[in-house]
Amino acid sequence: MFGLRNLLNSIRGLGTDRLKLLGIVAGGHSVMHWYMESFSVILPSLKLGMGLNDIQIGTLMSARQVASGTLNFPAGILADSLVGYRPLFLASAPIVMGMAYMLVGISYDFTLTIMAVVMIGFAIALWHPAALATLSNRFPEHRATVVAVHGMGASISNTITPLGIGSLLVIFHWRNVLGFQIIPALLAAFLLWRSLIKVIGTPTERQSGANQMKELGNLARDTAFLGISVIRGFQRMGRLVVLTFLPIYLQEHLGYSPFLVGLHLTFLYGVGTFSQPIMAFLSDRLGRKTVLLPSFFVLGVFYLLFAVVAPGIQLGLLICFTGILFFTLGNITTAAVMDVSDSRIQASSFGLSSFMTQLLALPAPILAGFISTKYGIASTFILSGGLLIFAGLLLAPLRISRA
Repeated sequence: MFGLRNLLNSIRGLGTDRLKLLGIVAGGHSVMHWYMESFSVILPSLKLGMGLNDIQIGTLMSARQVASGTLNFPAGILADSLVGYRPLFLASAPIVMGMAYMLVGISYDFTLTIMAVVMIGFAIALWHPAALATLSNRFPEHRATVVAVHGMGASISNTITPLGIGSLLVIFHWRNVLGFQIIPALLAAFLLWRSLIKVIGTPTERQSGANQMKELGNLARDTAFLGISVIRGFQRMGRLVVLTFLPIYLQEHLGYSPFLVGLHLTFLYGVGTFSQPIMAFLSDRLGRKTVLLPSFFVLGVFYLLFAVVAPGIQLGLLICFTGILFFTLGNITTAAVMDVSDSRIQASSFGLSSFMTQLLALPAPILAGFISTKYGIASTFILSGGLLIFAGLLLAPLRISRA
């Protein structure tokens, strides 16, 4: 309660204009995650409807991740160079996302489906560097806290999305559910554009490209930046494997309906709505490593337990406990990346770190698909747990300090 009270007092002291900006960006992130997390709920239906195997499912998830990770870097450079266009970047992201889902909905060809999934990755890249850099620049003294509030927007949507999409799948065919997604995307884009223009304005300043590249070059040689990026990569690998195979485990192996799959994913996401800002605030006060180090080991153990826990109440409780840390670690490691970066390259530093992270995470779902095919789906959770524990071991000797 003490941490929550201090967090609320800290937020109240931010000022009206900054709070408006934070609310708009967090709300937009909520819209983005409606689309991002819909894919996990629809994945079992898509697999069955298109006759895909576990390796192909892993390939789809890897394609989305490599697209967002690769494009995060150039998108971040543009977001730092063209600050005045950040509202355009953010408003375009839902449109691209809605078009991608519509394309998946009409596709009967695996190659075309991969192309549509790459568009989802492009939309993710349009959003995150611009959004996180805007918040980091406006709230340097509360960086992890505002990144976590941004994450809360995602968690709220993640909590609603599985139930919403799961319910729609009971009523409509999965292809129709995907096709309808373009309508709310267009509405969200218009509202975001109007709101962001009012709050951010349209500044025209541009940064020298040569200076930007020089600062990025220096950052790419920084031990703390490299270490955090690699650790983020292993954390992302574990999360990707869980997001890919937990819904399939629930539906195919435990016989849960799409609605029950959505309900369990709601447990996973919903708890993080409350834990993210509290743990991020503690990391602002106590230090990143103080919060991150034990959290990696604990989350790794939770992942391992998925392989052996009994279905029913025990599984539901484990999913809830996992939700406490599931997105929290990503927010704090993102803040740690921006801590060691110059204020003029916040979007670029996030993009560079994400590029490195995604290169590491790329093979994880495909590897998990091979392991699942040979040893059973429980082996994917053992893989996830091992990746998180290894990330904790890498973090232990790393020195992290805030610039």
